[in-house]
Amino acid sequence: MLSGPLLPEPTNSTLEKKWKSWLSGFNTKHVIYCALGSECPLNKSQLQELVLGLEVKGFPFLAALKPPAEFDSIEQALPEGFKERVEGRGVVYGGWVQQQLLLGHPSIGCFITHSGAASVTEALVSLCQLVLLLGPYSDHAISARNLESRLKVGIEVVKGEEDGLFSKESLCKAVEIVMNDQNQVGRQVRENHSKIRNLFLSNDFESSCVDGFVRELHCLL
Repeated sequence: MLSGPLLPEPTNSTLEKKWKSWLSGFNTKHVIYCALGSECPLNKSQLQELVLGLEVKGFPFLAALKPPAEFDSIEQALPEGFKERVEGRGVVYGGWVQQQLLLGHPSIGCFITHSGAASVTEALVSLCQLVLLLGPYSDHAISARNLESRLKVGIEVVKGEEDGLFSKESLCKAVEIVMNDQNQVGRQVRENHSKIRNLFLSNDFESSCVDGFVRELHCLL
């Protein structure tokens, strides 16, 4: 029986040398990390909209993405000339990455996520800010609504009401909110994130979830 969020276990492994070396070249909290899950590949049009948004925004970025169904590799689906334009500050990677360790790296300042439960929990115990780019499943939508509207710890990327698609402009807007220290909404998001993180990392958090569940059961009897 589980009660409350399932927090990630501390890891004894270390971040791969290639990522550690690459991230060391950037300022603290300055890099955008994007991962949308292995079961949520974007189509070519939306993948290109995503990476072009990252390019336009200007922050260094690491995007771990699966290629669209009709492509054998992520490189084949990228816009023409994209790799050359972002060389040195942007990487789109089609393989597996050590997400928990990446989120804990001091250079990562923003996490663009599909709002899956495991990714969200890993993000909330880290110091990076959340941008919510919903995946295709209903639990992603429920999670994102709670994170943005109820807990106010993340910003959702706006999608079109009719087509359900996002644009590079809407992606940039969400990133700007959480990465801009002068933005009032962004400041509130960071403050709320800090409170949730401190709660999750408190010594008795998991046991208090179970105790609360037991108390509720007693009230029903």
